[in-house]
Amino acid sequence: MASSTVFSLEGMGLKLDTAEHVETHIKPLRESSVVKETKKTLEIANLADIFTSRLLSEIPPALSSLLTALLALPSLHTINLSDNAFGLNTQAPLVDFLSQHTPLRHLILNNNGLGPRAGVLIANALTSLHAKKESAKEEGKTDVPELETVVCGRNRLENGSMEAWAQTFAAHTGVKEVKMVQNGIRQEGIAHLLNEGLRHAKSLRVLDLQDNTFTILGARALAGVVNGWSEIVELGVGDCLLSARGGVLVAEALGKGQNSNLETLRLQYNDIDAKGLKAFATATKVQLHALKRIELNGNKFSEDDTGVEELRELLEERKDKAAEADSTFDEKKDEWGLDELSDLEEEESDEEAGESEEEKDEEEEEEEEQQEKAARTVKEADEAEAENVAQEKDANVDALADKLSKTGL
Repeated sequence: MASSTVFSLEGMGLKLDTAEHVETHIKPLRESSVVKETKKTLEIANLADIFTSRLLSEIPPALSSLLTALLALPSLHTINLSDNAFGLNTQAPLVDFLSQHTPLRHLILNNNGLGPRAGVLIANALTSLHAKKESAKEEGKTDVPELETVVCGRNRLENGSMEAWAQTFAAHTGVKEVKMVQNGIRQEGIAHLLNEGLRHAKSLRVLDLQDNTFTILGARALAGVVNGWSEIVELGVGDCLLSARGGVLVAEALGKGQNSNLETLRLQYNDIDAKGLKAFATATKVQLHALKRIELNGNKFSEDDTGVEELRELLEERKDKAAEADSTFDEKKDEWGLDELSDLEEEESDEEAGESEEEKDEEEEEEEEQQEKAARTVKEADEAEAENVAQEKDANVDALADKLSKTGL
């Protein structure tokens, strides 16, 4: 379908094997009077899920042709390549594009089968892009935008690529939205990403790291950097195993009054206990005056806890006030309130709680050791990935990519 502003083949289920197959669909576009202008003004390229059922060997030349053409488009600021199976052996055209396209503002890469090695290359390309943007500014160009959005979820980035990604975010300090869900990143990698990378993103508005592993180490790192994000609106750390003490640390950090714009907080399945719940309720009441949605299902407290009732009443009160002031509120009402607490875990008994207290000293010692090892572990893993990336084939990643390419996930 073509119009004056949009050309789309979405949902047509096409398999275009030859130039003749393509010609039928692009002829109306080619004949359109706006094509020449479109070449200068095209802003968004949504190329998600375009290589379904293709062999891995077919993807690099096709991707190279597409991205080489897109490099010539000065207004192209958004590219979505999600749900395409790249893996290690098919990432080269993408790396080349990302390191050069200075107009880029929004990058969306979900479910591409990257793995840590290709993840390193993608991150390094974005770091190179920052240098390219800075050079363009020094040459007097005034229309060079910041990289604002990085979405790279479900890509098995793991700890091995976190050194590279931390460098990326340390360079692109103007980034506003980062989503890196379900990447198998463990606590050392999370701590490094936060402490050495995202700490510098002072304009951050949305951070979603759900379904990675924090533990107390990552929770302490988050608590240490979150106050630097004064503009943050949404924070997603659900299903991250923050731990009971980690939940308290994060809540206390949010209660310091530096995150007054926070509207949505996702904290499901994190082993947060009644003490942590109370800390979040206090922070919400005293400092998080913009908070309208908090998700806490799957944690370790009773639904009858006074903290639950306090949060529910407070958010309902804010919701009612917002409804009075907004005639279109019905369309937004699901953005408000406390989530359904249908899967809470049982609270610890007094005996179990006592045992937990005794374990704290041991945890503190382990944490100190982890902190000392964290940077070294991540850096060594990253160096190992980078050393082999040029010659060694990542059979696991490419097998995953090959499987994805034949499915349509």
